[in-house]
Amino acid sequence: MLHIILITLRGIFRDRVFQGIMALGMLFLFIPSTASLSMRQVSELSTTLALSLISFILLLLAVFLGATSLWKDMERRYTFSVLSLPISRSDYLLGRFFGLALFLLLTSTVLGAVSLLVIKVASGIYPPERPIIWGYLLLSILFVTLKYILLVAVALLLSTVSTSFFLPIFGTICIFLASGITQQVHEFINSPASAKAVSPFLKIAATALYYLLPNLAGFDLKVNAIYSITPNPQGVALTLGYFAAYTAILLGAATLFFNRREMK
Repeated sequence: MLHIILITLRGIFRDRVFQGIMALGMLFLFIPSTASLSMRQVSELSTTLALSLISFILLLLAVFLGATSLWKDMERRYTFSVLSLPISRSDYLLGRFFGLALFLLLTSTVLGAVSLLVIKVASGIYPPERPIIWGYLLLSILFVTLKYILLVAVALLLSTVSTSFFLPIFGTICIFLASGITQQVHEFINSPASAKAVSPFLKIAATALYYLLPNLAGFDLKVNAIYSITPNPQGVALTLGYFAAYTAILLGAATLFFNRREMK
């Protein structure tokens, strides 16, 4: 499995998609000047822009690399040569996942370090009214990374049941968009205001989707980092447990489908 992880990392660094997306990192250089337009909330705006840019870059990497990694291997018939070696399909798939997850961690580490430097420069030019809690900022970056690692698991699961890259890419994007609002929809359909507006069938369908789709809202600690609000320790622990359990379920299902897939 370690060999597959290293090959995955080596292939990503050679990928043109990676090179184009990482070029977006140059936008970090413009954050201090952009944030200076807000004379009273420069540090808050710079933190918001930095975290949003990190989230956007990781989203692109998770979708395009996660959804096309397995498909490219099959198109190039690389999968057949690898599976002819003494390596199981499960190890191959898990090696791909951990390689992509490790790359997202490395990327977020680099982007996080740049963000800290940018925010430090911006806050030095315009001292903030409230102190910046750097630990909350690092925690926010960590959780946004975990969110997109989970999205990689979603993309790999869709790749195991698809013969093209369209379903993994657009399916992952749709799941990402839907999972960001499932919490709000669940709270609305269970509120008194929706008693007459929502039919019982729609409530059942919405509730089923709420438990089926990943709930990514819990990974968003951006507000805590921006306004130096202490995160709820219980909520943080529950989110970590949710990440581990949901990712394990996704990988288990992906392994099951991949083991049963016919290689032509």
